[in-house]
Amino acid sequence: MTVSTSAELSERESTLLASIPTGVLIGGQWRAAAGGRTFAVEDPATGKVLLEVSDAGAQDGADALDAAVAAQDEWAATAPRFRAEILRRAFDMVMERADDFALLMTLEMGKPLAEAMGEVKYGAEFLRWFSEEASRSFGRYSTNPEGTGQIMVQKKPVGPCLLITPWNFPLAMATRKIAPAIAAGCTMVLKPANLTPLTSQLFAQVLMDAGLPAGVLNVVATTDAGGVTGPLIADPRLRKLSFTGSTPVGRSLLANAAHNVLRTSMELGGNAPFLVFGDADVDAAVEGAMAAKLRNMGEACTAANRFLVHESVAGEFAEKFAAKMSALTLGRGTEDGSKVGPLIDAKSRGKVHALVSDAIADGARVLTGGAPAEGDGYFYQPTVLVDVAPGARILSEEIFGPVAPIVTFKDEDEAVALANATEYGLVAYVFTGSHNRGMRMANRIETGMLGLNVGVISNAAAPFGGVKQSGLGREGSLEGIAEYQYTQYIGSPLPDNG
Repeated sequence: MTVSTSAELSERESTLLASIPTGVLIGGQWRAAAGGRTFAVEDPATGKVLLEVSDAGAQDGADALDAAVAAQDEWAATAPRFRAEILRRAFDMVMERADDFALLMTLEMGKPLAEAMGEVKYGAEFLRWFSEEASRSFGRYSTNPEGTGQIMVQKKPVGPCLLITPWNFPLAMATRKIAPAIAAGCTMVLKPANLTPLTSQLFAQVLMDAGLPAGVLNVVATTDAGGVTGPLIADPRLRKLSFTGSTPVGRSLLANAAHNVLRTSMELGGNAPFLVFGDADVDAAVEGAMAAKLRNMGEACTAANRFLVHESVAGEFAEKFAAKMSALTLGRGTEDGSKVGPLIDAKSRGKVHALVSDAIADGARVLTGGAPAEGDGYFYQPTVLVDVAPGARILSEEIFGPVAPIVTFKDEDEAVALANATEYGLVAYVFTGSHNRGMRMANRIETGMLGLNVGVISNAAAPFGGVKQSGLGREGSLEGIAEYQYTQYIGSPLPDNG
């Protein structure tokens, strides 16, 4: 399969890129990095440079934290409604510029425009959701059990936060962290992924245009993540660390955060099982599999990683799934008809192909795909594998690409054992005609989230997060704002009856 893409930017693309801030954001001002360094942001569909962005160093990180600390007390004292109205204005402004955000994500990350537009709507919902939650973060009051005093409980902002976001959902991962921090009254230093910083830069500018005070949000894109974030995590003024990314990096950050006993939220790796039982609607399961596997070209921690299919329907499911996968059109996300964009870079594509090659060497059969696509960019053919050996790496490692390995099972117990045979526990998908079985799977599978007869479950109103080595804490929903607050108890005597 060959992919043909145009490396030439359209006039609209060039105009949009020219409007993106390329400095570091410190105390409400965009400026060049202290050392004057820059790094290139590429279009993964062509390998061509889109923009040069300031490459922050340790001094820029220190300045960003200084600005966040300086703004914290005044920001925490603002009225909840004031913070809510900023978030609501930001929601409206993001939606007004939805075409710009979608195009920018397609350019720097590669996803097709329709999918990028879906991320704009999903990401913007965190702004609207937490604008509504900002003034609903209630405490409580009660008389103590002995009747000798009163108990008052209030929620307070935890303080300056370091937010580290990944490259695969440049807008949604930023809004999912920034919106609850704003709602809670916390200031922030944001370090976006250096592969896709442009969306974060544009979003930060929109927040300032919406009225966010200087210093509340500071942005430091960098190619030296450890050199910038390490000193910040060691600084006793930092009170919170929120990270989305790989489990190995998360473990390292947790170890560093332990020194100052930082509040942490960790949304880490996944190895999502997709279970299809013999009583499932196979056509519906295939549609669900396409959604669960191909969101973001498979570059998502929620992407289905292992397809566990009952032996009675495995042949039918694999045949129909492979037919759907083989019919997909690869192309630059801006091109009409493109359904699958490129992977983020050559290294990522190489890892995907290594996992496929390893599985094939162990006896797996390729029903469709199985190799990189020829041509420009970092495209990989949508792939379906059957007869995958139990010990294949592709069943234990996060694939992060459009590759679906299929394994069969005989009964419910075996399905549960296969689903739980992983260090991860972010999300699972179950397709069955029995509601009782679906609820049994929810009880038996070790996962923070479960999709029952659906292939996409992310929603700003739902708690997002996993168990085991998929992370700590929850984002979105009622739980999302609590990650940026601490609970204060005030004990006092009962009021004098006079």
